[in-house]
Amino acid sequence: MSGPSSAHLVLFTLLGASALAGGCSSEDGATTGVGGSGAATTSATTGTSSAGGGGAGGTTLPGTPIEADSQRPGDAEAGYAALVNNGYVSCGVPYSAYTSVVGPAPEALKLPGRTGHNADLPYSYTATVAPSGVEIVAPNCLSCHAGELLGAIVVGLGDHAGDFTVDTATQAAAVGFFVSDPADVAEWQKWKERVDAIAPHIRTTTIGSNPADNLAAALFSYRDPSTLAWSSTPLLPLPPTEVVPVDVPPWWHMKKKNAMFYNASGRGDHARIMMTASTLCTDSVEEAAAIDAYFPDIEAFIASIEPPVYPFPIDAPLAEQGRAVFEATCSVCHGTYGASDTYPNLLIDLPTIGTDATLATGAGQFATDYVAWFNASFYGDIASLEPQLGYVAPPLDGIWATAPYFHNGSVPNVAAVLDEAARPTYWTRSFDSSDYDQAALGWNHTALPTGKDGATVAEGKKIVDTTKTGYGKDGHPFGAVLTPEERTAVVEYLKTL
Repeated sequence: MSGPSSAHLVLFTLLGASALAGGCSSEDGATTGVGGSGAATTSATTGTSSAGGGGAGGTTLPGTPIEADSQRPGDAEAGYAALVNNGYVSCGVPYSAYTSVVGPAPEALKLPGRTGHNADLPYSYTATVAPSGVEIVAPNCLSCHAGELLGAIVVGLGDHAGDFTVDTATQAAAVGFFVSDPADVAEWQKWKERVDAIAPHIRTTTIGSNPADNLAAALFSYRDPSTLAWSSTPLLPLPPTEVVPVDVPPWWHMKKKNAMFYNASGRGDHARIMMTASTLCTDSVEEAAAIDAYFPDIEAFIASIEPPVYPFPIDAPLAEQGRAVFEATCSVCHGTYGASDTYPNLLIDLPTIGTDATLATGAGQFATDYVAWFNASFYGDIASLEPQLGYVAPPLDGIWATAPYFHNGSVPNVAAVLDEAARPTYWTRSFDSSDYDQAALGWNHTALPTGKDGATVAEGKKIVDTTKTGYGKDGHPFGAVLTPEERTAVVEYLKTL
């Protein structure tokens, strides 16, 4: 499936960057990858799971069960309509500027159930009328939470190929060439001011890495927690410009997760946390409350999503062997699957899981200042950020579809998650969503002898360099107790989930 033409690049890139405003990536979904992951600034109270399996010789893994919080009821059908039609992000590119450059989307990028101008827009953008009365094109949640897989768009799949390596501030200025009406100019300038403020904090070094946690922190810095009013100067210290990478998790895990984020943060009312996707543009408590009124419906739709079924042949006898191995060695953390599903919602401590700890020790929105901001704001009235020093072991439904793996996208396939020796230090891939490795369960990739250092800018953006801060590939050592044949069987079993 082809993406937008080069003539559309400026508007598409900037709208995509805007989409990260508070609600995308790990903020709206549950963890992805066999290893789990997250972020942390406060100490976790850890205990020991009493379930069987889970490590060498069937020993238990230390972990803290995460208790469920009650959620507001919602209507899934109404939630889908709101997700793809409502203007919960209320600033963006004036519609006049958008249509002067971009025509109707290809049919492959459209979604059913869209109304008005939205019927002709790509799935990830929404036409809406801003408070100023100007019609705009703005991102929606699917800018991060839909992705291309085997040539088709899958709603609820994290975007594994999002490109946030560009300088969005420079490109925001370029949009000004497409506006002339004074009202359109004023709307563009409002949007450009926000882009200019966040741009230094959302520029990643690797295609596929998502900066949403860092962006949320930047946006919180510019807003009054009591009124949600935007300030022309930051009210809190800004987060670092070095973005800690996050791999966007799948929405279909949300029905099982008691905490929304990799680090067991995101407690209380999930819909209230999800609606922080509007933080880029929501300038008052009244506006936030109007958006919040229908977000329980969107949460209900998200909870209704089922993972895509593995579309390739499965060796059923081998998968059955893998099920037995999985249930004996992996289920204590990741749960069981079939007629009587179980999922323990366990927070695993950092020494046990061993995956890259950068995100788990105070990065992005989980640093102390931003946690306090959220919890003191409208969003914190019925929800809270409570980051812990550990990572949640995720459910594995549809795991075949969610490559790359670990919270930072450092591992290209499931086979390498189970075999530390098979994880490349430097690797690249085609970013063709059909370039899939059925045997290893993930992306076909090329291991490289060197990383980003010495590569051209264009080459470096496509290299996952696991020696860089936040991109570490180590940890989740539990596959070491399995024989190569057992690991192969577990991979085959995971295709059935």
